[in-house]
Amino acid sequence: MPDVGSAADAGDTFRRAVEALNGPSLRSEITVREIPAPGRLAPQAAAVSAQVTVHGEEIAWGRLIVLYDPEGTREWPGPFRVVCQVNSELESDIATDPLLGPVAWSWLTDALASCGASHHTLSGTVTRATTEGFGTKAGEGSTTEVEMRASWTPEADDLTAHTAAWQTLLASAAGLPPADVADIARQRARP
Repeated sequence: MPDVGSAADAGDTFRRAVEALNGPSLRSEITVREIPAPGRLAPQAAAVSAQVTVHGEEIAWGRLIVLYDPEGTREWPGPFRVVCQVNSELESDIATDPLLGPVAWSWLTDALASCGASHHTLSGTVTRATTEGFGTKAGEGSTTEVEMRASWTPEADDLTAHTAAWQTLLASAAGLPPADVADIARQRARP
């Protein structure tokens, strides 16, 4: 469990923890920007969104939210909770694969492991949704999207590896070739 100090210095602890959210993207295809954080989930929260763009086309997007409760009054086990969402359009042949859920979940668990994001109490869902057009939209064809929502409790208050894992998950969902983002994340974490 991270040493988070008292509620009096929660502001400094939280600020140090979320510095990782404002660092540069790990890949040129990923654009990250700060967004308003939800106000009711924790005493302190920060959020970013990202999109993965290849050849001018957005192919995946997501959000990362960091929640912090120094008093431990929330239902998660620890002062911090990381929450992420990742969405990506899929090719129709992949969308019907019964292993899509377990494979998409492995993108997250592999990303957390490869980036060294120590955590516990990981939970989440993988959802696939198919959209079909009718009437004047009948000619647009159908699209399928996968959405992953997950949350976990970090083991420490340096969230650099967790931010890298989320970006790695985005890249996997977008179908980008693997990059050594774990090495990039380690370089970013050095003073």
